[in-house]
Amino acid sequence: MLGQLTTQVNASHCMIDFINNYLALFTLYFALGIEFSGVMHCAYLIQYGVALVSGEEIKSNEEPRTWVQSIFFWFRVLLSLTVLSFSLAVTLVALFQGKTTMWPNVPTWASLLSFVFLLILVGMLEAMQISFYACAKMKKRRTG
Repeated sequence: MLGQLTTQVNASHCMIDFINNYLALFTLYFALGIEFSGVMHCAYLIQYGVALVSGEEIKSNEEPRTWVQSIFFWFRVLLSLTVLSFSLAVTLVALFQGKTTMWPNVPTWASLLSFVFLLILVGMLEAMQISFYACAKMKKRRTG
């Protein structure tokens, strides 16, 4: 993670140097393809849920979606939620049936607990990475 974070912070200050090659172009097109596929669109449910609970309106620079775009968007959200649910079901079945690489004497509940702990840990590391990246882009006067 630290190696990746260092290059991201460096790239945030010297963008042209990092994107001026074919590997970066391939990475961009690959990431755009994943975004278009909608595999990660279930995160929008969290965004809309948080906005609903907080009572805040989601501000966007994009034009409002047409009904065709809305149908395509919600189809991808549903597809993403289906893939996520299937992945979670397969993982939980494997944990409860003992089809993991966990040590033989570890009980099932401990495997599940370690799985949940590692998911939370990875989520916090991702959040830290986003906050470090945001702090690197802050102006000097705002850093204190």
